[in-house]
Amino acid sequence: MVRIALITVNINRLFLTGFLFETMKVTRQYSALDRLIIDFDGFLRQAKPAKSPVNRPDPADSVAEMPMDTLMRTLSASLMRVNHAGEVSAQALYQGQGLTARNPQVRQIMKTAALEESDHLVWCQQRLQDLHSHTSYLNPFWYVGSFSFGLIAGLMGDHWSLGFVAETEHQVVRHLDTHLVRLPENDQKSRAILQQMRIDESHHATVAVESGARELPEPVKHLMRFCSSVMTTIASRI
Repeated sequence: MVRIALITVNINRLFLTGFLFETMKVTRQYSALDRLIIDFDGFLRQAKPAKSPVNRPDPADSVAEMPMDTLMRTLSASLMRVNHAGEVSAQALYQGQGLTARNPQVRQIMKTAALEESDHLVWCQQRLQDLHSHTSYLNPFWYVGSFSFGLIAGLMGDHWSLGFVAETEHQVVRHLDTHLVRLPENDQKSRAILQQMRIDESHHATVAVESGARELPEPVKHLMRFCSSVMTTIASRI
């Protein structure tokens, strides 16, 4: 009887310890530094050459590969490399903004958008591999620069931060429209990816506006367009 009682006590201790551990995991409040480390770790995992997990199927999987000559493949790879670099920047931007967001609802908007952007990142990376090409060698630079922009936007206040999201996504939609025109006719796989990305980016802009985004001053919009043009020009080659 004594032995059974001891076993029962030990089981209860184990159960209580496990319950307390799970409760601590659920109720733990992450600091800004914790979130930064978690987000950066997630980005590093996605940036690996190996396939990363995605939340949604790759739109290109349901499209047949069509024959393309060397010039077509080179053009497609250049455009998709730019889009991949843009997704690296988007991840960093949302992480920086989410880190400095004051309102939990705004932070959740940034987190949700970042999840969809992570799908774009993986899709573009896989397409580049299919085209026997590479991602931009300057991705760490794009990441750091965009993360800094995100931090600054977030520190200006949630409404300005949302305005930054809305303007960024509007510019991205126009950029994708240009790429959809420039893509070789035979590259329907890349086209399927960009079309889904365009839908998502437009939705992000709408959510930001409906959540109280403020219209950015024209000089800020011009600066954003200039930075974007620099990145797209360099990423298309390097």
